[in-house]
Amino acid sequence: MSAPRLWLVRHARPEVAPGLCYGRLDVAANVRHSRESARLLAQALPPRLAALHHSPLQRCELLAQDLLAVRADLASKAEPRITEMDFGQWEGRAWNDIARADIDAWTTRFGHHAPGGGEPLAAMLTRVSAALDEAAAQAHAGGGDVVWITHAGVARCVHWLLTHGAARMPMSHEWPQSAPGYGAWTTVLLPLKGRPQAAPARG
Repeated sequence: MSAPRLWLVRHARPEVAPGLCYGRLDVAANVRHSRESARLLAQALPPRLAALHHSPLQRCELLAQDLLAVRADLASKAEPRITEMDFGQWEGRAWNDIARADIDAWTTRFGHHAPGGGEPLAAMLTRVSAALDEAAAQAHAGGGDVVWITHAGVARCVHWLLTHGAARMPMSHEWPQSAPGYGAWTTVLLPLKGRPQAAPARG
């Protein structure tokens, strides 16, 4: 039997202006896009899951609700540890309006500086790492895949953790750039013991 997978599903297209820093800002998602994304996801998912979790932010909760409307056999639970990074006072502002010196301060100490006074990447990696360990335990106890309806930043954290582990903080130029598009997903294998080792496989 192949190892179960973790599905990293990104929320539907948010209703925000292009170039806006929105991070943990609780913005709405496009309803039509969410429903279509849920339909495609429902068709792709296996018949049985070990667990389904969503970020508490409404753009993820909407996609979870739309998925449950198509797959009545599923149930989803809010999971705060898979919420997007908190960018503090930067949220709701255009990236171009944030002072270059403030962004440089963040990228210079990329793992430990709190952008906008929000959440340092080290703290985000810690919470995502704990959720990832729990997902592996759920998958093997339940004998099926685990699904997270989450954010691009969380998907990048998972990619870093799979490749480098939690001990080393990334430099800004090392941080993964790829992430699922809105309403799309990536899958990774969840092995029987220890941290997932496989590189992400795009779904």
